[in-house]
Amino acid sequence: MSDHAVLHVKGRVLVGPEDVRDELWVVGGRVCYDRPAGARDVRTVEGWALPGLVDAHCHVGLGADGPVDADTAEKQALTDRETGTLLIRDAGSPSDTRWVDDRDDLPKIIRAGRHIARTRRYMRNYAHEIEPDELVAYVAQEARRGDGWVKLVGDWIDRDLGDLSACWPREAVEAAIAEAHRLGARVTAHCFAESSLRDLVEAGIDCIEHATGLTEDLIPLFAERGVAIVPTLVNIATFPQLAAGGETRYPRWSAHMRRLHERRYDTVRGAYDAGIPVYVGTDAGGSLAHGLVAGEVAELVTAGIPPVEALSATSWGARAWLGRPGLEEGAPADLVVYESDPRADVRVLAAPRRVVLNGAVVE
Repeated sequence: MSDHAVLHVKGRVLVGPEDVRDELWVVGGRVCYDRPAGARDVRTVEGWALPGLVDAHCHVGLGADGPVDADTAEKQALTDRETGTLLIRDAGSPSDTRWVDDRDDLPKIIRAGRHIARTRRYMRNYAHEIEPDELVAYVAQEARRGDGWVKLVGDWIDRDLGDLSACWPREAVEAAIAEAHRLGARVTAHCFAESSLRDLVEAGIDCIEHATGLTEDLIPLFAERGVAIVPTLVNIATFPQLAAGGETRYPRWSAHMRRLHERRYDTVRGAYDAGIPVYVGTDAGGSLAHGLVAGEVAELVTAGIPPVEALSATSWGARAWLGRPGLEEGAPADLVVYESDPRADVRVLAAPRRVVLNGAVVE
């Protein structure tokens, strides 16, 4: 990265979906809308500028078999940065990535601690695997270790049943979510199926990841409670392959996964139409590549979400939801510059012209 005393971004600056300005300045790594007096060594970048993109479901430090070393985690974060993702909500990781916070050249991370799963009901080496009577204690532990979020595994395949089923009894999640909220943390949960959703939402959960099991009868409940969803459609695209791999041993589960996949776009559009907040997340890490945020935005548009709203789900709206600034006066200068207006065609997100992180242009 190159560090410039003053950066001049000119063209069209999308401070908000309708708040479009002609230029901004970066002074001392922060956004300024007044030309600095006596500025020297000014570098100019031209194009359409957006706040740094958000991947609200990402796993830095996680590989297919569990935690990865720091070099691999760094490569994951750099891949996200190159595609314009400058703010990550890390939705569960067994790795300690606090060292990233000391690097001005890597995306900012909001951590949810380590996944909390039921014993033998999740991928090996990913999560704390516990029983319901331990849930409150582990939620408290991860709330203290995270950055304001805790991640539960709400459902997973029950091998005796041969299908997806809820992992936790209602009273356990009620107590656990109450404890997280007492400690100032929000709670989210991995949920593919239908069965765990009502209990989690009525228990006060703040967000549901994937939400493929969201049905017409549950949509009003989500809307009423203001529970957000992060659909991770680029991950849901793998469901047919997963189903094929489990066909012989778990035919019921395989058929269920295919049904969830087939209705995925209707599910997301139904949620959006009902006023449920929808945000961009890729589920990068584990078995999925990093740097897929542009593809996820395009998937939301394919599902029927208007392009400007899909764009907001990875920029203005997502940042506000996570409590992080966009391109306001004095904010850290984290932005991405494109050749053309991303509101007109979100596909431009796949080809950033320039990425600016903490006021420095990524080279």
